[in-house]
Amino acid sequence: MKLKSLTLLAAGAALLVAITGCGTPGSAGKPTASVSAKSGDGPYQLELAKAPTFAAGSTMEKLAKAGSIRIGTKYDQPLFGLLGTGDVPAGFDVAIGSLVASKLGIPFTKIKFSETVSANREPFLQNNQVDIVVATYTINDKRKQVVSFAGPYFLAGQAVLVLADNKTIKGPEDLAGKPVCSVEGSTPAANIVAKYTAKLVPTDVYSNCLDPLRNKQVVAMTTDNVILSGFVDRNKGEFKIVGKPFTEEPYGIGLAKDDTAFRAFINDVLEKSFTDGTWARLFAATAGKVLDTPQPPALTRY
Repeated sequence: MKLKSLTLLAAGAALLVAITGCGTPGSAGKPTASVSAKSGDGPYQLELAKAPTFAAGSTMEKLAKAGSIRIGTKYDQPLFGLLGTGDVPAGFDVAIGSLVASKLGIPFTKIKFSETVSANREPFLQNNQVDIVVATYTINDKRKQVVSFAGPYFLAGQAVLVLADNKTIKGPEDLAGKPVCSVEGSTPAANIVAKYTAKLVPTDVYSNCLDPLRNKQVVAMTTDNVILSGFVDRNKGEFKIVGKPFTEEPYGIGLAKDDTAFRAFINDVLEKSFTDGTWARLFAATAGKVLDTPQPPALTRY
């Protein structure tokens, strides 16, 4: 993926004119009374399922009857999950969460978002604090021991971010023994230590790596390429991504362990969005304002 020159601010303005003509991307719009109800404004304007019916006792039935869903997402990651106007998160993860909600007949205004950082995604699901987590959440075998995943809905790759004037670090192989910032408990943090023997400087959210990098307390920051691209876009001229992505990070939707029916439902929603153009539209209207829109990934049904 290449970083585009269009800024998020300009992208938001263009999106308003092209799609909605009013409101702001990520704003909590009201469902519209037309041929069929819709679930919000901008990229989150999705057709609501009409009076969906589900198996008695299923998670889908409970959520549809409640008319609301609790979604955990990131609040500090441009393009995928960033807290925006009116304390409503915005980005591709938010759009994917709203897609799942819409197929349960739940409008965007009835989604209850909670900030989930890397360290609390599993606990939030295990303790029933959220119904799903859509938060740049890499599917891996260790996590599948305690939660289940639908997807993947996106493929990212770990990369390295440095100051724009740095000429010595060209990739992860140059980080051995050097201080590198990443989020504690994340896949990128584990990788950079285990595979490249960097000295981890841990934090709780990725945005907290930026000042230590500016102040040269660390030489680099590492996480997934799409997250780093968002920081580059929002901080013009300060940072750059070096080298190519060196891992594959399949983003999945986390849900309670062994809720097989709910996982199958979400997988069906994702698969349909891959083929009918909805996934591409949601990406183009959010992260696609900075990144090229890729092909959707292949689902892994397990």
